[in-house]
Amino acid sequence: MRTAMKLDLTQLKPLSRDAIPAALERAERYRLLNEPSQAESICLDILGTEPQNQEATIVLLLALTDQFGDHSDSVARARDVLTRLSDEYQRAYYGGLICERQARCVLRRNSPGARHLAYDYFEDAMELYNRAAGLRPPGNDEAVLRWNCCARTIMASRLEPEPDDDFTPMLE
Repeated sequence: MRTAMKLDLTQLKPLSRDAIPAALERAERYRLLNEPSQAESICLDILGTEPQNQEATIVLLLALTDQFGDHSDSVARARDVLTRLSDEYQRAYYGGLICERQARCVLRRNSPGARHLAYDYFEDAMELYNRAAGLRPPGNDEAVLRWNCCARTIMASRLEPEPDDDFTPMLE
């Protein structure tokens, strides 16, 4: 029989610096296994030990975008993590990815106005991908590939911006 033990949850256990490379691999693996909250937790542990670790910051951002639609604060948290990226190209590229994933999440909901809102998010993503393409290192066309993917989704789904409101109230 188990005896009840009071856990001290006020202090998390720190990760050693030597464990960071393996922890990063594990976080990536959890993302691939569709366990983004596990990946998020691991990245938070890494960043607790090494706050400037850009690779862990990126994996954390991606894990948060994997949770769009599941947690109401995941978009705001992803945008906060985005500000911690030190490279301008990465801020533009991953900013585009946040917008693109918001668009896809909105499309899946299929609520009134969702198609117009998705178009707006895709448009924002494509602007950021354009910026990233101008900053990209030689041989890196990730932003171009993402821009094309957004364009194809807009065309295939026949998304359009919200029409201008031409409502004119009648005066009595």
